This record gives sequence, C-alpha cells and structure tokens, in this order.
Amino acid sequence: MAYYLGIDGGGTKTTCAVGDELQLLATATAGPSNIVRVGESQARESLQQSVRQACAAAGITPTQVSRTCVGGSGAARPELAAVVRSILAEILSTPIDVVGDMQIALDAAFDAGPGVIVIAGTGSIAYGRDRQGTTARAGGWGFAVGDEGSAHWIGRAAVVAVLRAADLAGESPTGSVRLSDSSLAAALLKAWGVTSLGDLARAANSIPPPDFAALFPTVAASKDEVAAPVLSNAGRELARVADVVIRRLFAKDESASVPVAMTGGVFRHAPLVSQLFYNELRALDPRVEVRPHVVEPVEGALRMARRAASK
Repeated sequence: MAYYLGIDGGGTKTTCAVGDELQLLATATAGPSNIVRVGESQARESLQQSVRQACAAAGITPTQVSRTCVGGSGAARPELAAVVRSILAEILSTPIDVVGDMQIALDAAFDAGPGVIVIAGTGSIAYGRDRQGTTARAGGWGFAVGDEGSAHWIGRAAVVAVLRAADLAGESPTGSVRLSDSSLAAALLKAWGVTSLGDLARAANSIPPPDFAALFPTVAASKDEVAAPVLSNAGRELARVADVVIRRLFAKDESASVPVAMTGGVFRHAPLVSQLFYNELRALDPRVEVRPHVVEPVEGALRMARRAASK
C-alpha cells in the first residue's frame, strides 16, 4: 500500500498528516518550521519530529512514505525549498515537493477549482484561482511592511493602542498599569514579563524585533474596549486584501458567485475578526460567498502529494 505525507510548516507550528490512497490516517503537530523566522536548526527539529510522530501514529515508518508535499510561508523560494527538501531527505527517501503555504491552503479549500483563500496566521496573504486556472495573490509582504490582519500585526497594533490610550489617560510610563484602567495593558505586560509601559515600549522597539505574534492570544481573549477596534480593523484589512485578488481574477464574472475561504489561527481563535472580515468583504463585493469553516491547509498538502504521485 502507498502512503503519503502532507506537511504544513508555519511560523507557530508544523502539522504533518499521513494518508493512504483514500483516507487520512494520522496527524501530528510540532513546533515552528518557518526557516526565515526560526532558523534551520529549529526547522529541522520541528519538521522531522512532526514526520516521525505522524508516521508512528499511523503505524508506519518514514521509509514507507511514497511521496511528500510540504507547504510553508516563503518555502517556494528556490533557496528555501532546497533547504526544506534537504532536511526532510535526511529521514525520507522518496520525492519531496516544496510549495508555498498559500498553494496548499487553496487546494485544501477548493481542490483544483476556483476560489480565494485568505490566510491569517503569524503572517497574512490572499491567494486565488479563477475558472481558467489563472492565479493571483495580494499581501504577504512581511511583518515590516505588510501582513495586515495577521497575528503579528494584531500584537503590534495592540501595543500601539495600549500606549496611545495611556497617553490620552496621562498614565506614567514608569508606573504599573492598574487592572481597573486597562486589563489588556496588564495582560500584555504579563505576556512579555515587564512591569511598566516604558518597559513595554522598550521591548516593542528592541532589535531584533520581539515576537508580536505571541501577543495575539492575549488580544483575542481580551474583553477590554481597547482590543475590539484592533480585532475589527484586522478583519477589515484582511477583507481589503481579499478584495484585491477578487477584482483581479473575477472582475468579468459579474453574475457568478465568488467562493472565499479562511484559514489560520487568527480566524480560528478571534470570532470578531471573522465577523468583520465577512461583513466588510460582502460590502465590497456582494458576489462573495464566504465558507464558514476554517480550512486546514495540511489537507491540501496531503492531496497534492497523492496527485503528484499519480502523474
């Protein structure tokens, strides 16, 4: 029997799925494997651990795998693809395809059909394919100049909002934040292990930059009035990025519906972002039909591995 691996290598976690010709057999999750963010050593550990654990859960060994497809942010770049392929080749002896995370997400959502996938994880991007097979993307330009609506963007925007609110309230930068004044500010200080707004600002401005994405769960869970506008703006920004792709690919199909899907931890863990994304995108283009369930990109990677093996 033939076995296949699909891998979704992200900036926060790595998921590996094992399947045969017809069904999913097992999955496993390890740490981050985005080489640009975590380096080759961490990527190797996460990728190989996820493969070994998934294979063990499926009752097979890596040597029994017939084909592997791995998708990751920036992984389609030739120099990064070569590194990822080399890392996996240390434990896998059969063909390994390396593609972008947007490609496996699109495949997971629509198979080979038309549609637009919006990814909002550590970073963000929109990617789509029309009915003729033409593809287009928007966003995904990196944390310093883009990735609007991503976990990184939300974490950074939350720090900005808290510091701005402190300015308006006349809060001392050296003083600790009172819970009664800003539960979000107190939670952000705790998340980064600092005790004052001044320390929060210094951490935010440090070089190398801090892990703003690590603040996302705190912001998503917050009931503070400062958090809601940040999450709402994230939803709107993601809708605008999606609209760029829709206009490029589906402008001529005025009467046809445009299927849109969501994936990533931001959509999964922040309902307000999903709600505002839907509302804003429908306002921009009433043809849009947003699928309610958050897509699992690893399913697309597994499907692509099977498809490649059949050619």
